[in-house]
This record gives sequence, structure tokens and C-alpha cells, in this order.
Amino acid sequence: MATITRSLSSKVNANGEAEIMLRLSVSRELRLRLKSGIFVEATRFRDGKIIMPRADRKTLAKLQIINDNLVSLESRLISLCVSTPQKSLSKEFFEDAILRHHHPELFEAAPKKMSFFDVFNEFLDKHLDGAPLSGHYKVLARLLRRFELYRQKTTRTKFTLILNDFDSTEIERFKEFVINEPKIYDKYPSIYKTASDVVETARKPRRPEKRGENSVIGILKRLRAFFNWCVRRGYLDRTPFATFTGIEKYGTPYYITIEERDLIADFDLSDKPALEVQRDIFVFQCLIGCRVSDLLEMTSGSIINGAIEYIPNKTKNERPEVVRVPLNTRARQLVEKYSAKGAEKLFPFISAQKYNEAIKKIFTLCEITRMVTVRNPKTGEEEKRPINEIASSHMARRTFIGNLYKKVKDPSLVGALSGHKEGSKAFARYREIDEDMKKELVSLLD
Repeated sequence: MATITRSLSSKVNANGEAEIMLRLSVSRELRLRLKSGIFVEATRFRDGKIIMPRADRKTLAKLQIINDNLVSLESRLISLCVSTPQKSLSKEFFEDAILRHHHPELFEAAPKKMSFFDVFNEFLDKHLDGAPLSGHYKVLARLLRRFELYRQKTTRTKFTLILNDFDSTEIERFKEFVINEPKIYDKYPSIYKTASDVVETARKPRRPEKRGENSVIGILKRLRAFFNWCVRRGYLDRTPFATFTGIEKYGTPYYITIEERDLIADFDLSDKPALEVQRDIFVFQCLIGCRVSDLLEMTSGSIINGAIEYIPNKTKNERPEVVRVPLNTRARQLVEKYSAKGAEKLFPFISAQKYNEAIKKIFTLCEITRMVTVRNPKTGEEEKRPINEIASSHMARRTFIGNLYKKVKDPSLVGALSGHKEGSKAFARYREIDEDMKKELVSLLD
């Protein structure tokens, strides 16, 4: 049976109150620390209980309300543990339940047959609110609008997307549209000339490029995130993705060894100062394992007690957990090298595209050109490529994760440093069994 224990946050708000934290134990595999959203003065909380005064009736009444609210919330969480399949339970699930407990008005059901794009724009405004990934969702909004116009053309009706009517069949139709859009552009060019953007853009319509398999799945994942949000808001009873089985396909992860990383770090680039800066940024990224979108935002304030702390942009809205990575000697030296220049950012960045171009040049100069087997994202076929031709900022993240896993072989420990949640399918692909490990296994047969 699920159990809950209480503790008090060490942080105090402007009213001198601290938040009550809940440790929810559902099973051996699922134990969560949750913010209750309920605050109390630290002096009124002891051993998991709220202390009630004997004489002060006004304070007693206030504390009684807090205690009743807390008991009601805990009862709701325990009830959900009983009534919900365990595979559906997660931290996000309980955080949503807590939000519904405190603010039921936010989850009033939307009218049936409501405008699809009205809801989507609400999602953009209220959920994403200018987050770094919001641009991808604006692209999705325009793509859905073109899909709507395409359905009008092909069905010869006044077809419109309706939230409650969007089912798994419509998802399959949308997927086919995304895959075949270059051909559709050639057949129905008027869609791209007359479409009024749901999200305004100054970009002129152009022929879409052929999308790779993972690019298509990425678009569908963003659509799924929108529908999941609709379910949490009470706009839908069930996501149409409940029966959708599309998943990403990746080849074996390729990354550089620690020796290759150090060769790059120590290579003399004094005659190429601009390239030297980008080399230092790449090496630092290899040492902390973050995505480039997170690295671009880091400042001196991101370093707390000898470690980098950040909330990954990719999961900020769904799982806003702090990732803390202690800095080793080399990482600290790189920070100190650029801190003397007085800039707010940790490093003097250029654009992400030019950063990737610089990384390829650095690999070539350092003669790190070994062949690797990669999966072509568009054709799905494997091919051999020199590693310097496909090196990028994300290789720094793979280098961090891959080499750590070689050392400790514990996905939960590595995931705590990379920001992957436990059991993440995305993290699983980094767990390459390298050549040395294979030799060790085969030697057991001697």
C-alpha cells in the first residue's frame, strides 16, 4: 500500500512560511518527493505534524484549515495510487493531481467542438510562454494549418480540425501528410500561397524538404505533448495517442574517447584564437554533458558551490528538475580562463550553427578522422562516415554520457548528471557496449 511521509522545506517565503514536502512511496521502484503547495510556519511543524496552539484561537483556526487541506490532499494522492494503473503513475502525474487539488477552476472542461487552434494558441501562451522549444511548436501549428487546408482540398469539404474529433486515424493522416509534404506542395501549391498563418511569421512559403524518419516522429511527439496537456486541462478525457506506437529509431551512439577529448583540449590553437575559444567551449560541454541550448544560457551564477546547476530547457515545462554537475579541475580552469574577461555569460558564444562548423574544423586539425558507422536519418540505412564530418555540439553530450557509463555502468547515476529520468528510452541508446567490454566478455570463453 502507498504511504506518505512529511517533511519541511528549508526555504522560507516572504511570509516566514516553509512548504510541506511529501515523500510518496508507491512501490520499491516508485518513490517520489513532491511539493504539496501547502505552507506553514516552521515553528508550527514538528516530526511530520502541525502543532496546534491551546490559547490562540485565531492561529488555531488557520492551522486547522492548513491541516485539513493537507489531509485531504494526501487522501487524494493515496486514492489515485489505488485507482490508477502503476505504469501510469509518475512524478508529473502527481504534480498534476496536486495542481488540480488546489486549483480545480483551471481544469474546467472546454465546450465541445471548440476551435482546435484556439486551444493550441492557449497551449502556446500558457504552457510554453516563450520557452526555448516554443519555436518548434509554432512550426507545428503552421504545419497543422496546412494539413487542415490539404484535407479541405482532398475531401472537397469545409473540413476543420476539431479537438474532440482528432482521433488515431487523423494522426495517421497527419503523419502521411508530414512525410509526403514535398509532393503535396507540388500538387497543391495554393495551400502554401493562401494559408493564413495561425502563428504569424515573416517567412515566405517555400517547398518543404523531405523529412527523415526521426524528424517526423519528433513532430508527432510535440503533437502528443499538446494532447497530453489537453487531458491535464480537462479539455479531453483521453489522448488520441493512447494507441499510437511510433517510436524513434537510432543507430549505435558514436562519441570520442577521453583520450581523444584530451588531445583536442591540449592541441595548440594559439595561431587560431577564434577556433581556440570554440574548442574550449566544446571541451567544457564534454565535461558537464548538457545540451547546447542549456550551455548557451549559463552564466557565472550557474556555478554554485563548485558545480554547474541548471534546469534543462527541453524538460523545463514538463519536468522542471535541477541538474547539478560538479566541475572537475579542467572544467574549473576553463571557467576561470574566461571569467577574467568580465562577461555575463560563461563563454563568448557564437551561433549554434557556426559552433558546429568550428567543431568539425577542430576535429580535422586534431586529425580525429576515424570512420564510424552511423544511421542515415532520412534513408534509415547505415553508412560509414569520418567522425570529423559529423561532429557536432551534441557529440559533446554523448561523450560525457558514453564515457561515464563505461566507468560506472549505472544508468541511474549517469542519468542524474545528464538530466535523463530513470528508465528513459532516450538515455538507453547511450548505453553502448564498447569494444573493450566486448573483449572482456569474449575472453571469458578462453
